[in-house]
Amino acid sequence: MASTVWKGHLTFGLVSFPVKLFTAARGDSISFNQLHKTDNSRIKQVIYCQAEDKPIPRSEIVKGYEYEKDRYVVIEDEDIKRIALLYNTLKKTGYVGVAKIAMHNREHIVIFRPGANGLMMHTMYFANEVRKVEEFRTDTSLVKEQEVKLAEMLVESLAAPFEPEKYKDTYRENLQALIDAKIKGQEVVTPPQAEPSKVIDIMEALKKSLAIAKKPVASEAEAPKQQKAEGRKQKAAR
Repeated sequence: MASTVWKGHLTFGLVSFPVKLFTAARGDSISFNQLHKTDNSRIKQVIYCQAEDKPIPRSEIVKGYEYEKDRYVVIEDEDIKRIALLYNTLKKTGYVGVAKIAMHNREHIVIFRPGANGLMMHTMYFANEVRKVEEFRTDTSLVKEQEVKLAEMLVESLAAPFEPEKYKDTYRENLQALIDAKIKGQEVVTPPQAEPSKVIDIMEALKKSLAIAKKPVASEAEAPKQQKAEGRKQKAAR
């Protein structure tokens, strides 16, 4: 289950109810367990009641909201279900809700909108936090028209439907490979990283890139034929 990022109250006119904020995306990173360094045994986290000075089961836990220092109100599951009122209203009217919340020791502007299964909250920036376009000035006269045309042709030749499955988390794969190697007792060797080549002539670089992008890839059946043809040409030249 996703962990709670923020808890608070949402005021809708004269209606107020508690809400929780969860992250909308789920990371697929490799996780580690905490072990005791001396014997590699798993560490167990115990839920402990300070007032009674003893461990307690999860069944005895209720939700509490701290409205003042060390003062709480208990929130039942039935109270949380009332949020469906705002959800249905926003979904029916097509509006979104704008509010201010305190999170991470500062205020935030947020927008509430109905999602597929509940309300979604997006944090926004204040007007003074958004940088003006004038801060990112550049001298566009340095770019030649021919360079722009070649760049447009290169972009068009590379354009294709977005396929998210083609993009992989290489850091996670490398980390998993390292873990697998350690499990097998193999020596871990880090390959040297290749340094990117420096672009001296942008026009020449664009032309080469465009030529590579437009060059058709020979199929497995055609490759031997091309190699034989090239071999015959070399013999004829001799």
